[in-house]
Amino acid sequence: MTITAETSSIPVFVAELVRTANEVDRLTVGEIDSLLLRAIPTVREQAGIPGSSTEYDAIVRLELVATSLATQTQEKITAAVIEAADMVRTLWIVVDSMTVVSLKPS
Repeated sequence: MTITAETSSIPVFVAELVRTANEVDRLTVGEIDSLLLRAIPTVREQAGIPGSSTEYDAIVRLELVATSLATQTQEKITAAVIEAADMVRTLWIVVDSMTVVSLKPS
């Protein structure tokens, strides 16, 4: 599946994530959680790269923040939302450029 600017809502989603990062103090935990939980499968679908399932895996870090939003600082939440926006945007650019990424077993 090729995602293009003409057919994708990805740029709109990235803008929504960036707005959220700038308004963390004005949004509910549910609103932020919803966006992070939309970003995680979006990144997974676009990347097609298996995660490491460790704390070094960006998706695992996002999931940890999403599942504990009530106990996170605003700075940590903002950083997670910005990271999600960056991952979605970067992967959208890669997919849109039709760059092929392949993994080789180590």
